[in-house]
Parts: sequence; C-alpha cells; structure tokens
Amino acid sequence: MNPSTSGWINKFGEIVSEHISTYENFQQVYVELKKTGFVYGINIRIPRFIEAEHTLSEDEKAKINLLTALYQTYQLHTHTVSFDAFLDTIFNFYQDLGIDQISFFNKILTGSKTSAQLEKLINSRVYLEDNVISKTFNSIITNSLLFIDVLTFRRYLMDSKKIREHAQNLEYIAINITYHALNSKEKNKNDERLAQVFAASLTFIDTEKERFDGSYREKLRDNFNNQENQYFLDMACLAVWEDQSLEHMESHFIYGIGSDLGIEEKKIKRSIEEVAYFFNINSEEIPFLKDTNLAMQFYDSMAKVVNKLIIRNSKRLQNELYESKELVALISKSTISDLSAEEKKKVQNQLIDIFKSIPSLAIFMLPGGAVLLPIFIKLIPKLLPSSFDENRVEKKE
Repeated sequence: MNPSTSGWINKFGEIVSEHISTYENFQQVYVELKKTGFVYGINIRIPRFIEAEHTLSEDEKAKINLLTALYQTYQLHTHTVSFDAFLDTIFNFYQDLGIDQISFFNKILTGSKTSAQLEKLINSRVYLEDNVISKTFNSIITNSLLFIDVLTFRRYLMDSKKIREHAQNLEYIAINITYHALNSKEKNKNDERLAQVFAASLTFIDTEKERFDGSYREKLRDNFNNQENQYFLDMACLAVWEDQSLEHMESHFIYGIGSDLGIEEKKIKRSIEEVAYFFNINSEEIPFLKDTNLAMQFYDSMAKVVNKLIIRNSKRLQNELYESKELVALISKSTISDLSAEEKKKVQNQLIDIFKSIPSLAIFMLPGGAVLLPIFIKLIPKLLPSSFDENRVEKKE
C-alpha cells in the first residue's frame, strides 16, 4: 500500500477487512497507538497488519495511523466492520466538525462521497502548510495533534452535539498543558522546535486569542473522559521528556497535572516511564531532535519530494526508461564511476525530455530544477515492478 498515490484508502479498506481486530476496548487501541508514536504526534511505525511496498516517510505513516485509529474507534463503538459505512460516518463527522470549511482544499467534500475525496481530506489534516517552519526549512511538517481527531470522533459516535466546541476544548487544554510543561523546565532549542510544531498543528483555536495562564486547569476534570485525561497527561510527559530528563520542577508539574486530572500516582509514573522508553528507543528517528544544518535539511526535504514524485509516476517513468536504454546504461554507470561532462549533459537532456511528457514532474524544468537531478538519479532504483500497483484492489470473483 502506498499512501502517496490515489487509491490507497480503497486498498486500506481491502486490507483491514481481512484483519480481525482483537481489541476489547479503546484503552487497548490507545496503548498500541502510543507505541507507534501516533498519540505523541511522532509517527515512528504503522500497525503490523499493514505492509508498505516502500520505506514510508513520517507523513505517510501519519496518514495510515490516522485512518487506522479512526476505523478501530468506529469498529469498537458500532461493532461493525463495514468499511463503506465507516467512510460515510467519517464524511459526516468531518463535515459537522467544519474541516471542509477550514481546509486548504476548498470544498473538497462537495459532490458524491468518494474515497478519493477522503484522501484529500486526510492530506489536509496531516500536512501543515503556510507556517513558519515549512517556510524556513522548506520541509514537510506533520500535524502533531492528529490524535485529537480520534478523541473527537470517539465523542462524536457517542453524542454528535457541539462536536466542534469539544474539539476546541481538547486543543485548548492540549496546547496549554504543553506550554506550561515546557515552561516548567529550562528551555533548549528542541523545546522551541516542539512548541513550534504543536502551535502550527492547531486547527480549532487561535493561540493569539487564547490566554496561557493557570485558568485552563479549572476546566480539566469535569469536562473530559478518562481517555482524554490520559492523553493530556501523556502530552505533558512528552513535553518534559523530550530532552530525556526530569528535574524537580518538572516532576512537580507532572504530578500536579495528574492530580488535577484525577489520575492515580502509579498511572502517572507509568506514563512517565512509557514516554521515557519511547524516547530511548526512537530518539534517532524523532524529527525535532535531529540537529542537522540547513543544507542537509534542504537535501532531505528535496529527497522526500523527489521520492514522492517518482512513486506517484512510477509506471510512466518505467515505460519511458525502458525506451531510453542509453539513459539507463549511463545512470547505471554513474553508480560505480564518474560520468564525463558529455555523458552528464546527455543524461540531463534525456531526463528533461522524459519530464516534459509527465506534467507533475515539471518541477525539474523550472530554473534551478537541475539541482534535483542527482537526487532523482539516486532514487531511480526504487522503480521496481513490485512497487507500481501497491494500491490496486483485486476484484473478487
């Protein structure tokens, strides 16, 4: 399954229909989603029953984890496995939530309800656009508060009234807890990155209009259920543990928040231990902990963009490359020895000719687009036959 090409939601539906869920309650789902990093807003892995045809980027993992979490929540509440019924419910949920009105995709929910439209909707939830981080580093940033969608959907299945107001309250508490948790410690640059990502992930509230004082604690215990309270505690633990330390003031803050949420001390300690373990085994994969220079960030970002372009156009590129045997030979040669100036020029010209035939690859023909060619050449080996139809759904007899 390839979540960067069309048809992936239908493919997900086919896969999940063959997977019998063994979860008895939402708490079990929550524990598994915490292990993937989805609860923390840091997508490290995806559910075991889903096999990807290529190495997934964090945003691709986020798409799969979001849809998995929503479906499992629906399945537990309704006791039904109908994927079509689930899609209808998700459309109604996001429409009632007003996502179709505030999304970067205008009116994506108009017309018939199709999985293709849902793919656009999920894109609009996963990707953060037009924010300081993406403008500064020219990189893809993933929404770190996606789990709020899951909690809100769970509430929606129980009572659909005032659902947007509830989403606003969840965001309000989550961002306040994160803000005060970070302020309970000596800040470092990782704290600033984390704060930026969370602020950029907000959908339902405007931080410039909100008060960041102690008044948020008055809203904690009476307005939220046990699972929502657990999420708030885990967010607080995440904020203080990103530098893998827990000083006295931080500990005081965590246990104070836990007490306000009505959570037992042993469960508070367990939350701290779980986030510590998550950081210990995944620190090298957590994006905001990577201290790379701007040049490397640019290269990594462009590599992700080119990689997606290759995957999305893999069939057409394969056909074009098969017809350009000289080009393939030169690219193969470039992996073991340097090309001459004449050979490099020949590779560039032939690649540009190929890109002209595929509109979505027009980026390579823009001024400066040639800078991306070495990345493209490096990633061409990904064009293996098995990767071309990851989302094709086999028709059953």
